[in-house]
Amino acid sequence: MVTRVTYRIGDEDLILETGRLAKQANGSIYAQYAGSAVIATACASSSSQEGLDYVPLTVDYNEKYYAAGKIPGGFIKRESRPKDKEVLVSRLIDRPMRPLFDKSFGRDIQIVPTCVSSDMVNPPDILAVIASSAAVHISDIPFNGPVAAARIAWIDGQYVINPTFEQIAKAEMEIVVAGTAEGITMVEGGAHEVSEEVMLGALDKAREFIKAICGLQDELRSKCGKDKLPLNPLKVELVHKDEIKASAYPRLSEALFVAGKFERRAACDAVRGDLEAKYAEQLSDSMQKKLFDALFEEMEYDILRSAILEKGVRVDGRSTEDIRDINCEIGVLSRPHGSAVFTRGETQSLGVTTLGTVFDEQVYDDIEGDRRENFLLHYNFPPYSVGEVGRMGTGRREIGHGYLARRSLEPMVPSREAFPYTIRVVSEILESNGSSSMASVCSGTLSMLHAGVPMKKPVAGIAMGLITDGSKFAVLSDILGEEDHLGDMDFKVAGTEEGITGFQMDIKIAGVSTEIMKKALEQAKRGRLHILGIMNKTISKPSAEISKYAPRIEVMKIETDKIGALIGPGGKNIKAISEKYQVTINTENDGTVTIYGKNAKCALDAKDAVKGIVEDPEVGRIYDGVVKRIMDFGAFIEILPGKEGLCHISKLSRSRVANVSDVVKEGQKIPVKLLEVDKMGRLNLSYVDALGDNADS
Repeated sequence: MVTRVTYRIGDEDLILETGRLAKQANGSIYAQYAGSAVIATACASSSSQEGLDYVPLTVDYNEKYYAAGKIPGGFIKRESRPKDKEVLVSRLIDRPMRPLFDKSFGRDIQIVPTCVSSDMVNPPDILAVIASSAAVHISDIPFNGPVAAARIAWIDGQYVINPTFEQIAKAEMEIVVAGTAEGITMVEGGAHEVSEEVMLGALDKAREFIKAICGLQDELRSKCGKDKLPLNPLKVELVHKDEIKASAYPRLSEALFVAGKFERRAACDAVRGDLEAKYAEQLSDSMQKKLFDALFEEMEYDILRSAILEKGVRVDGRSTEDIRDINCEIGVLSRPHGSAVFTRGETQSLGVTTLGTVFDEQVYDDIEGDRRENFLLHYNFPPYSVGEVGRMGTGRREIGHGYLARRSLEPMVPSREAFPYTIRVVSEILESNGSSSMASVCSGTLSMLHAGVPMKKPVAGIAMGLITDGSKFAVLSDILGEEDHLGDMDFKVAGTEEGITGFQMDIKIAGVSTEIMKKALEQAKRGRLHILGIMNKTISKPSAEISKYAPRIEVMKIETDKIGALIGPGGKNIKAISEKYQVTINTENDGTVTIYGKNAKCALDAKDAVKGIVEDPEVGRIYDGVVKRIMDFGAFIEILPGKEGLCHISKLSRSRVANVSDVVKEGQKIPVKLLEVDKMGRLNLSYVDALGDNADS
């Protein structure tokens, strides 16, 4: 039986339908808005594992090229590994939904949202979040949802809910907000230096829409929802729990406040090790060991949170608003075009900037159309950054953190017209203990400025945290890894001195009040300005010159009727210049000529050659000419490519010259002055020797 619910958004209906497609899944939803549609399925494994301390959830969002009436580009005409965009949307769905599953369910859960239709007007990602939640909500999988999402844009002083691609492109701010009917649980987005007040207003706007869409899912469940499967809670209890806690708690209360990440961990491990030895026989049982580990995590959670709420003291001794020591260095690598190291406490990012040409741009072949990007940021998180052994590679976490850092920096990157280079920033995380993505924003800014990229303004980022017990709360600046893990909120804000450029928030509790959000944003601004002040002492303006190892791009305008002369018959002229100076030359119909050289000399020499072809000889100007032919009466000298003039024997020297070859030789470069262009268009030249121009006319 097909069941459908609808909700009016603007001029179109949001449709959620079930019972027609993918009926063997635990839950299946066909969601449509205008010409965009997503099929989302939710499945759970048949067997349950007791005592899991995590939710075995995977989300695999995918887009089919047929959705936009396209065939995949490249040699293989089949969708293959997930694109970065699909990974980012998968994370967008996973983050607000994961906390709402119960660990005691113990079954693998897989959510597969598939974009099957795209009108290339309305983004399908919000539809995918809603469809995924609805698929789980109506299924037999236990879920403390539903959740919904909204995209909010700030355009010309107005909030727009779920804007089109065209509206997003011109928005001053664009964020995605997800949450339940009770409150917001996730936010991410970018902006062009918007104020904290604009951001708060967007969150309020999103709350209304999210509540309505959660209600729509509840309506659908009331019509066709399945009975939920039972949970599989752990029936075994930890033996000697009270004794272990009484012995460990006071020692942990000291160990957790030892200075230094590894020293602190070693002190805690010593407490754990002593008790493991004492209760070794009991802990030989794997389930007892799991419960023992869970007890220690519970004690750490209580100790750290109560210390912050009751004493305002954090694990490393800082107050709630203190920021760890910051050190900035630039030029740490000799050959790359720009480099910097940003160190904040035990988090360190090496930022490296490489400048390329238009041929280095990233080309995307997406269902909403082909596009190119000339600003790239790649984030790497090797296992040694946390002192561990592990596999190298790029996972979903690396893609997500890099995307946040890129969005934070992108509004301050110059336009192609102002700086016609492709810019690639790579953040290598060398150490990590709290917000390596925001460290990447800082190292990225420093390395771009060092590379000579004319950024509009420097950008810095900070990670905030939240500890609350309902009646009291504390907002934490520059959180550590432990505070992220044990806290109620991870809240990252990046921006300039003027406003916010990047924003990401994950909330682990039911909702956060406007009062908390306002305080967090104000505190984040103070922290951001503090960090910017330190960065500016190292470098605040772009280097005057780009690296000598960077490619050189020269842009010039010529008259449109000169384009043919520059290209030459069969491309003869432009090919000759390109080969001679080892450059690539691109001409456009409006007369814009772009020269890409491997270094400054190649590009500038090629630019002079282009000028020689397209410029008309100017009487009175001195040219560096090349002697082409020697005659009895003078020498023919090329002053511009393809343009020769005669320097009469009488104009070769102040004194009498018997033979032209006594003064100049073929192939010799000499300075000459253009005296006149006669009625027949012939060029008359005068030799400018070491004493200056030898002729007055």
